[in-house]
Amino acid sequence: MEVAISAVTGELVSRFISFLKNKYHSLSHAQSEKMVERLQHLLMRVSIVVEEADGRYITNSGMLLQLKMLSGAMYNGYRVLDTLRYQNLQDIAGYEKVSINDSSSSSSYLAIPFKRSRTKTEKDDKAMRLDTDGALESLEIVVANMVEFVVLLGGCERMSRRPYDVYLYTNNFLFSRHHEKQRLLNFLLGHNDSPGDHALAVLPIIGGVGVGKKTLVAHVCSDDRVRSRFSSILHLNGDSLLTILDHRRTMFRMTLVVIEFACDVSDDDWKKFHSFPIRISRGSKIIIISKLKTLGRFGSVQPIFLSVLSYDELRYLFKTLAFGSVDFVEHPRLVQIADEFAKELHSMQGTLVATNMYADVLRRNLDVQFWLCILDKGRRFIKRNLSIYGVHPTTLLGQGHPVDITDVALHPLSMRRYTINVAIKEELPSVTMGELLTDPNVRPKEDFIIISWESRMPPYNSFARLVTSNAQGTREDNALQGRKRRGVPM
Repeated sequence: MEVAISAVTGELVSRFISFLKNKYHSLSHAQSEKMVERLQHLLMRVSIVVEEADGRYITNSGMLLQLKMLSGAMYNGYRVLDTLRYQNLQDIAGYEKVSINDSSSSSSYLAIPFKRSRTKTEKDDKAMRLDTDGALESLEIVVANMVEFVVLLGGCERMSRRPYDVYLYTNNFLFSRHHEKQRLLNFLLGHNDSPGDHALAVLPIIGGVGVGKKTLVAHVCSDDRVRSRFSSILHLNGDSLLTILDHRRTMFRMTLVVIEFACDVSDDDWKKFHSFPIRISRGSKIIIISKLKTLGRFGSVQPIFLSVLSYDELRYLFKTLAFGSVDFVEHPRLVQIADEFAKELHSMQGTLVATNMYADVLRRNLDVQFWLCILDKGRRFIKRNLSIYGVHPTTLLGQGHPVDITDVALHPLSMRRYTINVAIKEELPSVTMGELLTDPNVRPKEDFIIISWESRMPPYNSFARLVTSNAQGTREDNALQGRKRRGVPM
């Protein structure tokens, strides 16, 4: 009798616990749906204002700061919105193993976590609630303070947009950089009434490799008001500053001089260069482009410092590029893999070249197995270089050292920064990084040029690398082996 009562009691307790769990999940799901709806509503309002602001000339520094806060809250909100949308998917199944096959390697498996472990569910739910509450609070604050911004925005002159500009905005667009773009426009269109030697305004634009310095300048210089203000735009190399003398006949009207510096320049050389445009053409302006902060000393105004995109910005950009015109809501598993790509790319200092390159490859094949295969190659590429050199491959390339691309090419090869020489380029075969990632068999048998990315936007830069045998690259950089090795991310 006692055994029967114990069994019945156990069954009742089990059903009661099951009922409570179902009730909890129902409430959680309902709350999640309400949060998704609230986030979507707020994001729609903020994104409309950000897009409208991006199409107007803003000279008020306070408005520029508020625009930066608006865009930051917007990208953070989009990340949280995606997490909320697909957290139910993470609770459906356990770790799903997907077979990855390629033509030159044996089958391997990757486990992508689609379900949180039971021991961490409560902790993860709490973190998700805090993240969601934080995103909602940030959006609600910026929306509440947006009324004055919108009113003032209505008094800002609208930029003229040609059909090509609209196309840029929806596809080949200048992503983010709203604040920096407006500052550069204000510098170029503002009047400089300072007397004497300071009549020639100089703006340094400082940032790391691949953050978009030249793209920002090219985008702003294509503006109709900028082009009508300056009779000509000269692009110079910092190694040959005095070649500006060759342009003396064209500098009797206002000229914009854009100089790219790869290394520092002496103060004496700068004074010689700087005095010439002042004598010839007052009202001209100079933009300095460099990764060297020391060159900021030549600026007549505060430099524009371009940092890498935040994780939320990079994630939004990568997802937009990778899915293109396809509705990513229909591919929830790919969205989760895109998140993993964004994390790896952000660890690579947020390089826009790699972001565009990977997104272009993935957009051509919206298959889970294919995306996981490319992700695995990228991770093994980083892991191998950290293991060999103790330095991240992005840092190695930036310093001119070779990196090992065996895991990409499935063949012992090394890649290094390449200064394009026309004669050599004609002799050596070339392939794109996308082609090599998709099919390693396309690699030439001899040394070749690999095109990491060719920009679709002005100034249409081509990012080329020289690929040689891995043994040769290893001998050349044997000194790196003595560096302290860092932990390898998985």
